[in-house]
Amino acid sequence: MSDAAQPTAAEVRAAAEAVKTALDRHLAAVEHRSGEDDPDVYEAFNQLAAAAEVYDELLYDRYDEVTPFEIPGSDDALPPYTGPEEPNAVSVLIRRDYAVVEPQRLLAQAQRVEAVDDDGTGAEASDTVHGALGILFGEFEPDEIASRHKEFGLEEADSTLWVTAADEPADPGEWLEAPFDQVDAERVVCRFDVSAVFDDEVDDVIDEDDLLEDELDTDLVAVGLDEDEDLEPLDADR
Repeated sequence: MSDAAQPTAAEVRAAAEAVKTALDRHLAAVEHRSGEDDPDVYEAFNQLAAAAEVYDELLYDRYDEVTPFEIPGSDDALPPYTGPEEPNAVSVLIRRDYAVVEPQRLLAQAQRVEAVDDDGTGAEASDTVHGALGILFGEFEPDEIASRHKEFGLEEADSTLWVTAADEPADPGEWLEAPFDQVDAERVVCRFDVSAVFDDEVDDVIDEDDLLEDELDTDLVAVGLDEDEDLEPLDADR
């Protein structure tokens, strides 16, 4: 960037003052929040994020420096909840990802199940990894797979759980062909994400062997999702 295009020191200072003002406004909104989904807190958060982004850009352009903050932009902001205050029904949407790290162990477990359930047809679905997965997930509940994943040669990856509010339970069979197509982002009561990405900073300074085997960081994302967020990937776990 040329010197002529760089922001002035006064512009950087003004951006810093804007961050301070937005920070005070956000704190005041939090201190006087009317409830968990207070729109004033939501608005103040977005204003703070926008002010911090402007300051960060100007600071870099002028001084080639960055801030230590990572404030999500408006694309990550969540819309306020607009569902019923007292839902008559809820839907729980879950996706769990696994890596197949020990195919032979997976095949062996499927073959054990197949041997017990053998009906004399001679089917050998457990001879392939995809066939073995079908056998195991057909035999065990998803929660049991999650608790015993190492026995099945699997390694946990990211997972997410959404709770959405509904006025009434869906009719039987209504959503089975497209389980998550009809999710209203503004009716998401809460969302829990588990991901190794939350541990990246810790792993830089602490050896993985020093951590508890089952220790996970959980990020609670409050009420709602961005309207443009793709809901399709959630259909891996029913």
